[in-house]
Formats: sequence, C-alpha cells, structure tokens
Amino acid sequence: MATSADRPILLAGFPVLTEITVLWGDHDAFNHVNNLAYLRWCETARVEYFQRIGLYPELPLKGLGPILASQTCHYRRPLNYPDTVVVGTRITAIGNSSIRMGHAIVSRATGELAAESDSVIVTVDYSTGKPLRVPGEMRQAIAKLEGREFDS
Repeated sequence: MATSADRPILLAGFPVLTEITVLWGDHDAFNHVNNLAYLRWCETARVEYFQRIGLYPELPLKGLGPILASQTCHYRRPLNYPDTVVVGTRITAIGNSSIRMGHAIVSRATGELAAESDSVIVTVDYSTGKPLRVPGEMRQAIAKLEGREFDS
C-alpha cells in the first residue's frame, strides 16, 4: 500500500492508494502490459477499499456483500516492465443498491496516468442473490473514508 508521502499528484483526490508491481508476465505479444492486467489491478484495489469499509465478505459467502455489475477502462498510456503502478480508488456515487467506484492508475516510472476505470458494484444478499439497499453504516463508513457526504 502506498503512503501519503508517496502519493502521486494525479491521485490527490483518491483516499485509497494501492501500489502494485508490474510483473514480467503482464506483458503480451505487443510488448506492453496486456489490457487485462489493468482490470486485475482495479480488482485488487477494489478489494482493499472494501476491506477498509467493512464490505469485504466472509467466506463462505453469507449475508450482504459486493458483486461487480460492470466495469469500463480507458487506456491512456502503455505500460512496460519493469514498473510499479499506484491505483487510486474512490467512490463517485452511491445509489439505492449500487456503488460507483473510480480508479486511476499511475505509473511510478513515468509519473503519468496510464488508465482510468469506472465500475458499478451492487450490494447483494448472497443467500438470495437479490440486490439490497446499501446499508446506512456502509454509507457512513464510505463518507468517513472519503471525507465527504454522498447524496442517496
């Protein structure tokens, strides 16, 4: 995990930073990091965010937890090995049963924005598979971590 002293200026608005080493195996035949690696990095950062707010589910799955409903990624710059990326994570909106999350991926080697990703996560009752309202205590935990309130 990156510290605030290590925070790239491009990630100033992101409360959770996750530092990830680019692996040699992340490269593809086009001699840059494969697009799938960026999505894995966002997944790692998403899990770290959820752990901080108490949304990461216990195993075996029971009760309420997150399910990824959609994810987009806008690739801004290619990345290469060796490098380390810092993934900034923040909540951009909270709906009835969904949470919108944004990520920015910054290269330590260049200091540039490599990609931006947005995702929608639905809070689901694992026993029924049905969406549930984002609980008040979860909304409060997000507001505390983010340092701001959200309309709901």
